[in-house]
Amino acid sequence: MDATDDSPADRPMWRLYTEFGRPNARYGAVGVVGTIVSRLLGLLPALVVGVTIDAVFLGAGPYRLPLVPGEWIPTGTTDQLLFSIGILVGATVLGGAVSWLQSWGWNAFAQNVQHALRTAAYDRVQSLDMAFFEERRTGELMSVLSNDVNQLESFLNDGVSAALRILVVVAGIGAIMVALNPQLALIALVPVPVLALFTYRFVGIVQPKYARMRASVGALNTRLENNLGGMETILTESTERFEAERFADASREYFDANWDAIRTRITFFPTLSVVSGLGFALTFAVGGYWVLVGPPLFLSGSLTPGEFVTFVIYTQQFIWPIAQFGQIINGYQRAEASSARVYDLLNEETVLSERDDAPDLTVTEGAVEFDGVTFGYDDADADEPTISDVDIDVPGGSTVGVVGPTGAGKSTLLKLLLRLYDPDEGAIRIDGTDVRDVSAQSLRRTVGYVSQEPFLFDGTVAENIAYGSFNADSGEIEAAAKAAEAHEFVQNLPEGYDTEVGERGVKLSGGQRQRIAIARAVLKDPDILVFDEATSHVDAETEALIQRSLGALAADRTTFAIAHRLSTVRDADQIVVLDEGRVAERGTHDQLLAREGLYANLWRVHVGDVDDLPPEFLARVADRGATVESEPAGEDGEFEFAP
Repeated sequence: MDATDDSPADRPMWRLYTEFGRPNARYGAVGVVGTIVSRLLGLLPALVVGVTIDAVFLGAGPYRLPLVPGEWIPTGTTDQLLFSIGILVGATVLGGAVSWLQSWGWNAFAQNVQHALRTAAYDRVQSLDMAFFEERRTGELMSVLSNDVNQLESFLNDGVSAALRILVVVAGIGAIMVALNPQLALIALVPVPVLALFTYRFVGIVQPKYARMRASVGALNTRLENNLGGMETILTESTERFEAERFADASREYFDANWDAIRTRITFFPTLSVVSGLGFALTFAVGGYWVLVGPPLFLSGSLTPGEFVTFVIYTQQFIWPIAQFGQIINGYQRAEASSARVYDLLNEETVLSERDDAPDLTVTEGAVEFDGVTFGYDDADADEPTISDVDIDVPGGSTVGVVGPTGAGKSTLLKLLLRLYDPDEGAIRIDGTDVRDVSAQSLRRTVGYVSQEPFLFDGTVAENIAYGSFNADSGEIEAAAKAAEAHEFVQNLPEGYDTEVGERGVKLSGGQRQRIAIARAVLKDPDILVFDEATSHVDAETEALIQRSLGALAADRTTFAIAHRLSTVRDADQIVVLDEGRVAERGTHDQLLAREGLYANLWRVHVGDVDDLPPEFLARVADRGATVESEPAGEDGEFEFAP
């Protein structure tokens, strides 16, 4: 669902019903009809009992029932009693059947709306740019997509049907009581305006409390998701007590918000019960006096024992649903707070605009051009953008190494190529076509991307390799794994390609995860390859094997490789050196070494020739808050320049 111009506070529940409820109206109609019929059938027993008492047991009048033709009613008292029993049994059996139909309709309506809402919210999340995910916490999004949507499902199922039941019962009972005795009906209705006043006050007080409670749920989920994901770090750093206290603080915040709402709720409901009970007692006292002595005070006319019994039963049925109306208001307030949060998500604007008729990208040569590209993150200093006025021309089929100190903007530059962000200035073109003028999906299908920290989904090795290439057969999956030097270790896993990798690939090492991600990119067979430190977690021998395979893969396609290990890109057709978001140098490995610039100094760090580094370079490193590692950074024994 696309975002609308309405604010999330602009009747979110009304929008929910019109936008998501209307397509499922047939289920709601079944629930409505079932509720009305079942409640009307539930009103019959009290009326039949009252008529039977007066006509059959007391002989105080004729046996008459509304809407029942006189010729249908037996004349003898015994037959009339059996007729009454038959009506009671029939109403009970039919009411049970209609009640099942009512439950089916409401549940089908609620489940379908819940499903449509959750999938629409998730689709909206997938359409947003990466800047959104940098600003929103995962736990908060999970709370919206799970807890808030579930809260709405509960109200759609129980709350609406309960409100309709109350409406039918109150209207039906009110009409019958007025028909039987308008004066006593007026007495029975005395609690209604009092209950309405209490309900109005409750709504105004509890609404902001539920909004606070829903927000605290998101914060608690974020803390929990964060800690579970970082459990290894917590244990290795012995910070269990610190994290336990932080989690307790988040839980306490939710506790306080929830308990605040609970205190309001538990004060409100007993008050309604007291008012309702006093109303019932008043009706019973006035009616009982009327039957025994005569009409009290300003009342007049007669009241038969059967009518009195009917009033007593109806008052009980009438008053308590009104008291339960508070529960419905309570549920509505919770649901409205949840729906506002869901619509906040649905209304979220994306920075990456795309025409509905945007064409797919067609790659001919794979030439890539960065033309005056400038980009800064929203929370960054506007005067110091992450990428500044970058110009790079990459012929189709060539390999480009992108190097530079940490924080130079290397990863950001290539994320702009994937259009995970749009540049603030300038343009990125593939074969002369601005990437903003084509559909984002076709662009990303064209580019194979392997990140430094690849993400694996909970599933098998084969499923993760084939992710995005879902029609690949086992032979193609195995060939891709061989190209990524993953086949051998996969075969040694307990179930081979059917081995479950665990959540985020936790059962595999970092190097194994990288090789599976590389196999995924190989299987995709893209026109352009992007490797962001794609071999940072493998040893030197495995890296050499992977580089040999990827060399063949990259031979006829454009390839970008970000590297701290400069040996990874020394054979690239050109190397672009970024520094503070700008292109500092470019050329081949030999050309850059000959210039004795930044690249040459980084190479000295890489090979361990730290003693030959110029003082100004070391001073600059210190100013940047960086360190030059003088010990092996990995199994290969190479040196790295790191922040």
